[in-house]
Amino acid sequence: MRGDMRADSRGSADAPEDTPEDRCGDMRAAEKLFMREAMELAARAAAGGDVPVGALVVVDGAVVARGWNTRECEHDPAGHAEIMALRAAGAALGRWRLDDADIYVTLEPCTMCAGAMVGARIRRLIFGAWDEKAGAAGSLRDVVRDPRLNHRIEVIGGVLEEETSAQLRKFFRG
Repeated sequence: MRGDMRADSRGSADAPEDTPEDRCGDMRAAEKLFMREAMELAARAAAGGDVPVGALVVVDGAVVARGWNTRECEHDPAGHAEIMALRAAGAALGRWRLDDADIYVTLEPCTMCAGAMVGARIRRLIFGAWDEKAGAAGSLRDVVRDPRLNHRIEVIGGVLEEETSAQLRKFFRG
């Protein structure tokens, strides 16, 4: 288990690992607050019979868009929480380029969602549970920081990891 750590330390043996003492206490509190809201959105997905993943887009400390998985209820293969939140953010802000935005998501994004974040020029990705089977922000692959792409995203993984993982486990046990 990784706990609250920067995903930047994954995939590079010489990358320094941040400790909780290295990071601003206010930032950690904000990360947890937004992640808890994303967990509430994930509960909406579960109530609709979908995998409980929630996401929100934040600009200058304010939530500008929210999303949760809607694949089952909308029969939409692209109905991932991150995609829904990115679409809503673009509409709310009147632009596709979200280079001043942070996205909070309860589960490490898949390749599709990671690619959408790179395309939208998201500034920071903060996620809860790691996804060893499909994660594209440091677990299985690292799309969001691939140096061959035109944009790289700062990543913080494992925020409220225990809680977000428990939410997913509970859903799959049901």
